[in-house]
Amino acid sequence: MTEVAVDFRGVRKEFGDVLAIDALDLEIRRGETVALLGANGAGKSTAVSLMLGILAPDAGEVRVLGEPPDRAVARGRIGVMLQDGGLMPGVSVASMLALVTSMYSTPRPVGQLLVEAGLAHLASRRVDRLSGGQTQRLRFAVAVAGNPDVLVLDEPTAAMDAESRRSFWAHIRSFAADGRTVIFATHYLREADDVADRIVVLAAGRSVADGTPVQLKTVAGARTVRFTLGDESDAGLDRLPGVTVAEVHGTTAALRTVDVERTVRALLAAREHVPDLEVGGAELEDAVIALGGSSRTAPSRRSPHEGPDVLPTRGDDR
Repeated sequence: MTEVAVDFRGVRKEFGDVLAIDALDLEIRRGETVALLGANGAGKSTAVSLMLGILAPDAGEVRVLGEPPDRAVARGRIGVMLQDGGLMPGVSVASMLALVTSMYSTPRPVGQLLVEAGLAHLASRRVDRLSGGQTQRLRFAVAVAGNPDVLVLDEPTAAMDAESRRSFWAHIRSFAADGRTVIFATHYLREADDVADRIVVLAAGRSVADGTPVQLKTVAGARTVRFTLGDESDAGLDRLPGVTVAEVHGTTAALRTVDVERTVRALLAAREHVPDLEVGGAELEDAVIALGGSSRTAPSRRSPHEGPDVLPTRGDDR
């Protein structure tokens, strides 16, 4: 049995003049929970479509659990939860799950799915009368109905409130606990930081960073110095040693710096009072921006050898 769940080897995908995936090498192993991050147009959705067999690469190869993606999907080895996956209107939640599970040889029981998705109290409700968050939870139940080895989620908590998101990710952790692979694309960077044990940042169709949340934040290097500005001027804060960005939110100043010690020393020397001074680590959002995940331009035609990855790929540290 292969220990590799998803394997991209030199994958390239073009849409007319747009190069969506550029010579991508990516290996995701069994049991990993991996977040795909990147700006709109970075290649996340295209990568997901390739690993599901919805799209075929123009060059290179994609394998899921050692076989072509469409075969893995047909055998129920990979489940998927898309943002806009269609659901059957007019039937109850329980009836729909019963229909879906009937299509698999070793499905999860309907009762278990209802509990895992937080839908037990809505079993008899019509699908088309669910709220946005409830609909997302039903899509999750459908995705895991076949008891897949790999679960792919595309913006899974869109339309969910904070409490529903916490409950959803608790179920995902339980699902992954017995060695299943979870891959999710999200714009909620807090979720990636809290849930993923590995993050892959895509930009212009290539992997520009690959590592744990802590590794990405460490490589990004920036930390934040905060203090209460009060009535004093913010003039000159952006010129302090090490400061890359100076922001003021109400009465609070936040300085992003690559040299905390020099920044703090200069700050204390320049100001008579620096109340509520605190130093925090880099946020994942800062790291993704610093590592190239903030590009909002469409991917362009580039050399697949242009620039090294910021962090080693998994193939380098096995």
